[in-house]
Amino acid sequence: MEHVFLNVLNIVLPVLICAGVGYGLAVARAPFDNKVIGGIVSKVGYPTLIISHLSATKIQIATFLDMMAAAALAIAAFGVLGFLALRLLRWPVRAFLTPLMHGNVGNIGLPITLLALGDAGMAYTMAFVVVVLVSIFTVGMWIPAGEFSARKLATSPIIYAVVIALTLMATGSALPQPIAKSFDILGGLSIPLMLLTLGHTLATLRTGSLGRAVVLTCLHLVLATGIATTLVWLFGFTGVERGALILCCLMPSSVATYLFIDQHVPEYGPEVAGYIMVSTLTTILVLPLALAYWI
Repeated sequence: MEHVFLNVLNIVLPVLICAGVGYGLAVARAPFDNKVIGGIVSKVGYPTLIISHLSATKIQIATFLDMMAAAALAIAAFGVLGFLALRLLRWPVRAFLTPLMHGNVGNIGLPITLLALGDAGMAYTMAFVVVVLVSIFTVGMWIPAGEFSARKLATSPIIYAVVIALTLMATGSALPQPIAKSFDILGGLSIPLMLLTLGHTLATLRTGSLGRAVVLTCLHLVLATGIATTLVWLFGFTGVERGALILCCLMPSSVATYLFIDQHVPEYGPEVAGYIMVSTLTTILVLPLALAYWI
């Protein structure tokens, strides 16, 4: 148990340190434009990350699509149950629903599943990552904005990145080496930039903001347990597939969701940032328990 705890801590701490650097930039009042950085990540960083990772994934397309279907159902379940809970609490849906729906399966989920389940586990998690990213850059934009935009959907680079990546997987093709290496470099931009943005926002937390963060974190864990248990039964997942699905459902709130909250409902940005940080800190305790007693 102690060994598992230390290994999980080694994965989560770098995330917190990177966010801490962003916090320090805000304290030092260094120039930092959240909207410019968010645009770079959504239009360049994440699309190239998807293509570069999936084009190198060695997994059958049918199995990959099964996990994608489970991920879509998981996000839908988080959305419906989260909506009902927020209505009951009388908290703004536009501000808090998308962070409840989308877990940080990219920069925390991928290394955690690699550690616990090996390369196969990370491949299954990548299927979850694809669905989460598509959802964040579609539904995750629409809910905070309060409107559906067909134009934004049609022009979203994420959608085209997923199509290209799945085509490469299905045909067994690979990108030319110069392009693949370029995409690796560009894709590597997204995670550190979003972590810096998160930390920068945390510097603006208002007194009392963490109250909602704690409640939302507890709510997410309850929903995650029920949703993961149901989907494992529904799809009949066993072994590595089962473990990957459970871990993905337990991931803390995604840093990427903050981007659209800050754009469309900025008055709740600090509280959403607080929820993201509290849920990430809680991961240090939750994941070792899940790995030891559930997976």
